[in-house]
Amino acid sequence: MKSDIHPKYGYVVFNDLASGKKFLTRSTVSSDKTTEWEDGNTYPVIDVEVSSESHPFYTGKQRIMDSAGRVERFNARFKNFGKKA
Repeated sequence: MKSDIHPKYGYVVFNDLASGKKFLTRSTVSSDKTTEWEDGNTYPVIDVEVSSESHPFYTGKQRIMDSAGRVERFNARFKNFGKKA
């Protein structure tokens, strides 16, 4: 592995702005903004708009599209497709 070409990989706090939840993980991103974590250490903070804590897919609050009409239209359109005359 070449030296001095890889970004620094260290602990970072990701702050979900939508839910207020904070995650401590490791990443190559960095920030001038810092916060003190529960363990008493200070880490850089990255503010994110959406995380697994607030994304509708993970929270179960996603919209379910009505696809029944689409399926029926598809079947009606291609019901004779491939049949020999």
